[in-house]
Amino acid sequence: MIALDVLEEVVDEAIEKEVDLIIAHHPLIYRPLKNIMTDQMPGRMIEKLLKHDITVYAAHTNLDVAKGGVNDLLAEALELSNTEVLVPTHEIHLKKLVVYVPTEQCKRVKEALGNAGAGAIGNYSHCLFSSSGIGQFLPEENANPYIGDKGKLEQVNEERIETLFPDYLEKKVVQAMIKAHPYEEVAYDIYRVDNKGESLGLGRIGEIQEVTLGEFANIVKNALDVPTVRVVGDLQSKVRKVAVLGGDGNKYISSAKFKGADVYITGDLYYHVAHDAMMMGLNVIDPGHNVEKIMKKGVANYLTKVSVERGYDVSIFPSEQKTDPFQFV
Repeated sequence: MIALDVLEEVVDEAIEKEVDLIIAHHPLIYRPLKNIMTDQMPGRMIEKLLKHDITVYAAHTNLDVAKGGVNDLLAEALELSNTEVLVPTHEIHLKKLVVYVPTEQCKRVKEALGNAGAGAIGNYSHCLFSSSGIGQFLPEENANPYIGDKGKLEQVNEERIETLFPDYLEKKVVQAMIKAHPYEEVAYDIYRVDNKGESLGLGRIGEIQEVTLGEFANIVKNALDVPTVRVVGDLQSKVRKVAVLGGDGNKYISSAKFKGADVYITGDLYYHVAHDAMMMGLNVIDPGHNVEKIMKKGVANYLTKVSVERGYDVSIFPSEQKTDPFQFV
C-alpha cells in the first residue's frame, strides 16, 4: 500500500487489507524516539505493525529528487512544459563502455546494451558508435573459443562499439553486454568521461500559457485537489514561468526568483518568508504540504507497471486515508 503519511488510521487500513508492505513518503519515525510506549502514540502504531508483520519503507528526499517522483508529478499535474530542476543537488556521472564484437553478433550486443539503459542521451535511446577492424587472439590449451582453434592465431572481423551510460547502471550494462556477447573472454574497457550528466534535485521549474496570478491560483486548487490556497502577490499580475516544490519550500524562494519564476508553488510558507517574497517581487501560492498526496497514485502506477513487466505477482494500491491534519472553516 502506498501512503503519504503513516498514521494510525493508515496502519489500520493496512491491517484490514492484509498488507505486507507500506511504502510511504513521510517517515513513521521522523524524530528520534526515547522510548516506545505501546499505550500511546507512536508506540501503539509500532506495536500494530510488528504484530501484523507489516514492513514500512519511507522514501522521503529521494522521492522528491527522483525522476518521476513527487516534484515531477506536481509539475505534470500543473501541466508545466519545458521543465528543469529548480535546485540541483546531484549530478549523475557518465562512463563510456568500449567493447569488441564479431561483426555477425553486433546487432544482438547493441540491442542488449540499449535495453540495459546504455546510450540514453536526452530524448534518444540506444545511442552508440561502431567502427570496423580486425581482432586477433590465440586460444590456449584450456580455452573454449567461439571462433578459431586452440593453439592457432586467429584474426576476426570485429566492430568496436562505444556507448555512454550513467555510472549507477554499470553493473546492469556490463552484465547485459557479457550475456549477449558470444566470446568466452570479452574484451572491453570502461572509463569515466567529463561529459556533463543529468542533474537531479529538488523542485521543478517550467512554463504555462500566460494567465493572471488569480486565475492560476484556481488552476492550482483544481489540479492539486485542495479546497483553498494562500497567495502572495498581485492577483492581476501575469504569470508564465512557474516553479514548484512539494512540501516545505521556504528555503528556496531565492532559487525560484533567481531562475526567473513569476510564481512559486510550495507548502508551509512562513509569515516572514512571505514578506521576503513580496520584497523581491516573487508571487507565491501555498496549497499546503498535503499536496504531496499526489505520490500515492503516482508511485502505485509506476510500481504496478514495473511489476507487470518483471512478472511479479503483487498487488499495489494507494491508501484511501486522508492525512491532512488541517480543516478549513
